[in-house]
Amino acid sequence: MIFRAPWHDHGVMSERVQPGPRKCVLFDVDGTLIDAVENQRRVWATWAGRYGLDAAEVYRVALRTRPMETFAEVAPDQDPGECLAALHELEDDDVRSGVYAAFDGASQLLGALPSGAWALVTSNYEHRVRGRFSRTGLPVPHVIVDAAAVEEGKPSPAPYLLAAERLGARPGDCLVIEDAPSGVEAGLRAGMTVWGVNTATAVVGVHRHFASLREAVPDILAFARPEGSAGTG
Repeated sequence: MIFRAPWHDHGVMSERVQPGPRKCVLFDVDGTLIDAVENQRRVWATWAGRYGLDAAEVYRVALRTRPMETFAEVAPDQDPGECLAALHELEDDDVRSGVYAAFDGASQLLGALPSGAWALVTSNYEHRVRGRFSRTGLPVPHVIVDAAAVEEGKPSPAPYLLAAERLGARPGDCLVIEDAPSGVEAGLRAGMTVWGVNTATAVVGVHRHFASLREAVPDILAFARPEGSAGTG
């Protein structure tokens, strides 16, 4: 049974799914399913140019902090609200006009997962995720937990715990797929199994490491479809 509940950003709706399957997969988006590194670099470079800042230094800080923390460090004399509005404007424009690519294996994987057995957990906003998925042809799940859904983002466990709740799954029955240290920490603190993908070396704490998403596809599907179960994509 599916319950529709109002979501938090730009009037977009996300769904609560109950009851969920016994095993669920929770995906980070940028760096895990969507290759957005160059897009993020361009957005931050343009933002830095507006404030007369060094683009390379701004991006270095942005990689390890959330936007408001980035503004405080690189532009402490600027109004953080205005900084955020400018960043959001650039990000929205990039969703409309930027070139995006899904990582190899993403389409096959998401299309093969049982319906209602997976969710997206992102530090971005839902309307941008939907825009990127539309641009890359990836299917969109019933549940998306975005930056507006929780008061504390990654590395807090809150986003992943909310995704599990909305899928009707226990944290111990969830597999988190991540590429970033903050996301890995969030999944571990949520009491979930965490696998790392798309990094040359394993992020500290992951239970398993795969150099690419493609390499992880068979094992992710095996987790979501335990022996003897049946599911449809």
